[in-house]
Amino acid sequence: MTRVLVIDDEPSILRALRINLTARNYEVSTATDGTSGLAAVSRERPDAVILDLGLPDMDGTEVIHGVRGWTATPIIVLSVWGAEHQKVAALDAGADDYVTKPFGMDELLARLRAAVRRASPEPDEPVVETPGFTVDLAAKRVTRDGADVRLTPTEWQLLEILVRNRGRLVTQKQLLQDVWGPAYGSESNYLRVYIAQLRRKLEEEPSRPSYLLTEPGMGYRFQA
Repeated sequence: MTRVLVIDDEPSILRALRINLTARNYEVSTATDGTSGLAAVSRERPDAVILDLGLPDMDGTEVIHGVRGWTATPIIVLSVWGAEHQKVAALDAGADDYVTKPFGMDELLARLRAAVRRASPEPDEPVVETPGFTVDLAAKRVTRDGADVRLTPTEWQLLEILVRNRGRLVTQKQLLQDVWGPAYGSESNYLRVYIAQLRRKLEEEPSRPSYLLTEPGMGYRFQA
């Protein structure tokens, strides 16, 4: 049974999540502030954490830093609509995904399943297949319709990061620093140019991408 810890100070959300998760055979525990939430993560070793960013005793980002200090447990953050800077800070701190309040239960459950699935051990160098193309991470090779797709070293590096984090939002800052270095954390125009090039090479309709998705103002997500 998958163990989920919910850290939120709103009784109605705690109650709704407990009912819905329990009905789907999750084992649910709760905490109402960051201090007790961190203690529960250490004590209970949950398989996933659902975390509200607005806690009474500390910012949710501090909780993420505390959890990430010793475990890679998937973290899905809950944030109010429009708080993009909070979402970006949470993702940069190590959160795996986010859901905006008010949220649909089906969306949250789908993101929870995906986060738990991604946390499961996988082969070190998988071949990732989509209906449109195949990415061989070990061979550093992309094929489409049976033919090799020629990528520049920078295009490959960008694609590899997104593919290895498939299904997960990767922030602009993380991509820029991983591909171009720490001094390029704000050069978002670099990303727009290279993502557009990748879409032209890999997407059936580059203007309506199916795999290399933009999260406006936040980052990019590879959806296989």
